Amino acid sequence: MRTFNFKVDPLTQEGYQEVYLRGQQLLNDPFLNKGSAFNDEERISLGVVGFLRYKNSSLSVQIARQYENFLSKTSDLEKYIFLQALLNRNEVLFYGLLLEYLEEMLPIVYTPTVGQACLQLSHITRKFRGVYLNPDNIANIDNILQSISYPEISLIVVTDGERILGLGDLGSDGMGIPVGKVNLYVAAGGLHPACCLPITLDVGTKNERLLNDPLYLGWNHKRLENDKYFEFIEKFVLGIKRNFPQALLQWEDFAKQKAFVLLERYNDRILSFNDDIQGTGAIALAALMTAMRIKKSSFKDQKYLIVGMGQAGSGIATNIIEQLKTEGLTEEEAASLIYGIEVNGLLTDDMPDLEVQMKRFTQKRDKLKDWKLENPGTITLMDVVKNSKATVLIGITAQTGLFSHEILSQMAQNDEQPIIFALSNPTSKCECTPADVVKATKGKGLMACGSPFAPVEGPNGLLHTSQCNNMYIFPGLGLGALISKTPKVTSKMFLEASKELSSLVTEEQMSQGLLLPGFKNIREVSFRIAKKVAIEARNSGLGRLLDDEQYDEILHKAQWFPKYFNYRPGKLNGEICR
Repeated sequence: MRTFNFKVDPLTQEGYQEVYLRGQQLLNDPFLNKGSAFNDEERISLGVVGFLRYKNSSLSVQIARQYENFLSKTSDLEKYIFLQALLNRNEVLFYGLLLEYLEEMLPIVYTPTVGQACLQLSHITRKFRGVYLNPDNIANIDNILQSISYPEISLIVVTDGERILGLGDLGSDGMGIPVGKVNLYVAAGGLHPACCLPITLDVGTKNERLLNDPLYLGWNHKRLENDKYFEFIEKFVLGIKRNFPQALLQWEDFAKQKAFVLLERYNDRILSFNDDIQGTGAIALAALMTAMRIKKSSFKDQKYLIVGMGQAGSGIATNIIEQLKTEGLTEEEAASLIYGIEVNGLLTDDMPDLEVQMKRFTQKRDKLKDWKLENPGTITLMDVVKNSKATVLIGITAQTGLFSHEILSQMAQNDEQPIIFALSNPTSKCECTPADVVKATKGKGLMACGSPFAPVEGPNGLLHTSQCNNMYIFPGLGLGALISKTPKVTSKMFLEASKELSSLVTEEQMSQGLLLPGFKNIREVSFRIAKKVAIEARNSGLGRLLDDEQYDEILHKAQWFPKYFNYRPGKLNGEICR
């Protein structure tokens, strides 16, 4: 049953929300609850007189009160629990607080703290949020989705919990990721929170710790695999198409062997994308574009070493190839500049049983015959750094300290300004730190990380490190895809997003070592990216045939800012709700 609807007064043109709940029910609804901000008229008409303290508070006063409470928490996990409790109590207030202190709270609501929270989610859960689908209830998916109380769902972030950050299979405890991503869609992109739905596909887990934990709240079985798994996914996708045909679906933290299959299988059947593959590829490409501006160089003049050719690594490599093609290279010429490394060393064309996404990025073995190797049986990371003369080193391995001082020093010998991206999350899994890069390259290395790091003192002053956070990309891309009404997301849309993001980095920011803009103006960043994505959709024949100024107007209207609407009591099915 819907709990409210958006209305416009035909006489005054005043926007308001028609509310179908009363009394304690209204106060227990996180989107409708205003707490002390209910005015006197609303308190009377909606039956909450006597359930609230006397004084009315504005949203700004409420934010100040909650920030004081936030600062009183003594650990990041306690702060996470506090913010989730606020989200489950008053969504408008939560987002008002988050936007006011975005840079301070981002590491709490998402990486790295969200990873810590997911590891303990069954133990710290206070209230369930979103939708959990499992093999025992998937047959009732239509009833489940139709019972959602919000007027319209435009965005769905879904995970099956198998590959949560760098932490592995966390089953339904991975729900912290879709919830966190929705938080970022709203805060950064401006999507209305009542249009966003986090979903977990609780298809079991291979994690013995969880299976043996009596407090684990998920479907307590071994994970579905093979045909049974994909049959479950098919039922899920069809349910989404029936109930929310205009919604954008974001695949999040699926295991790589399934993620690529799902992306290919459903890309043309439902408006969707995979943030781990495409979003990570786009944000890394944007940072590389800025690095090229600093180096005054081009992509075709670099050699790229990518360690970890799963979803993120393959996504980054794919985007680099697309950019190299814009500089005139063929597919084969572009691929030859990319050296991919996995657990067995450098990917070569004579390796058996390579995963599908890796085959595009193999090096021809006969071109390596003159390489000097430490052990002829395996081509190691150091072998590749030395022999390829790589100028760009990217890690997505979750192997702490993988980029040793020797590796980084060799990169500094290869290039005066080597580019080092240590992109693994959370912070504890990072391949190296900014301090490591500053030391090995004498402060000349250009770096980005997957998690936030404090500035480091370099030879020429304080150096800042950009966080390659997908939040720069996916909120704007999702918003642009939705307002353009495109039926699918394309690689060109991601390329346009990367170009626009890099163009927003100022000369002053680049002089400080930054490859991406700050988060302070993230709403403007998302607006700019959304517009570029919408224009690309239009120009490619997929989006609405609106001119640039019309997209400006629509986007300004589409971006929601936390505020309390006026409430009026409504009727449902012709009856007054009580």
